[in-house]
Amino acid sequence: MQAIRLSKKVGADATALTILDDVSFDIEAGDAVAILGVSGSGKSTLLGLLAGLDTPSDGKVVLGGRDLFALDEDGRAALRGQMAGFVFQSFQLLPALTALENVMLPLELAAHPKPDDAARALLGRVGLGERLGHYPKQLSGGEQQRVAIARAFAGKPKIVFADEPTGNLDAATGAEIIDLMFKLNRENQTTLVLVTHDEALAQRCSRRLRLAAGRLISGAVLQQAHA
Repeated sequence: MQAIRLSKKVGADATALTILDDVSFDIEAGDAVAILGVSGSGKSTLLGLLAGLDTPSDGKVVLGGRDLFALDEDGRAALRGQMAGFVFQSFQLLPALTALENVMLPLELAAHPKPDDAARALLGRVGLGERLGHYPKQLSGGEQQRVAIARAFAGKPKIVFADEPTGNLDAATGAEIIDLMFKLNRENQTTLVLVTHDEALAQRCSRRLRLAAGRLISGAVLQQAHA
């Protein structure tokens, strides 16, 4: 993956607010990368741009050898479906679906031959083999995030984006979730890009990108190859 001179501004002319300013870096396949910075530094905006969930004012993102923003919205969604998984601070589970059905959904969308079996196996791996039929409201925060992690890895993505994955969890539960996420990441040889304000979590990553006031102040390594 490669970010090239990414900028994001909101508003126009003299009143425009710069959220990201000329940010460039490469992420090699298999890297675990933490994006750090204080609140308002542009971390989540950068993650949204890397995933093609938002569009930049300037610059581009290359994912899987393709320029994300040369694609239309449907094209970006299709590329995300092929390559990416997501873990959010607020879990983003569908409340009307059980844990099993939440994990099955991306598998069904990808026409997996046995989505039920694959989802059951994944939920077993994250310690929820006895909670398959429970709805999100019947699960604790840590259990919901385990479902979200199982869903993120369900399609064997090349890259997983995580936005403050422990932000709504207590310290002990958060530590368990991080252990689980890194374990699955290693086993699947996935690239992991996560936004966090947690320095201890960031230290577990192979690389750290630090933002301040929308600018990248440390961690940029530009190379020719990109994933």
